[in-house]
Amino acid sequence: MDIPGIATRTAAPQDKALRMAAQKLEASFLAEMLKSAGVGKTPEAFGGGAGEDQFASFMRQEQARKMAENGGIGLAEALFQSLKERAND
Repeated sequence: MDIPGIATRTAAPQDKALRMAAQKLEASFLAEMLKSAGVGKTPEAFGGGAGEDQFASFMRQEQARKMAENGGIGLAEALFQSLKERAND
């Protein structure tokens, strides 16, 4: 699960773990943004009912994970660089 557009050298295991953590955090952030934007909200007419409401969060989370996996908004890379700097201090 590397971030596209980022040169992936033989990364240290710690770097890989930091990158994964940063990507998961970006995905969580994006899921909240999608929720605020109304993605997955049941339409008033012809909606899927209670089942759709219950599983909408899973859909948003998966969409956000895919967005982050494909580069997202750049938050994961910024977090990774910051975490890496702190780890090297």
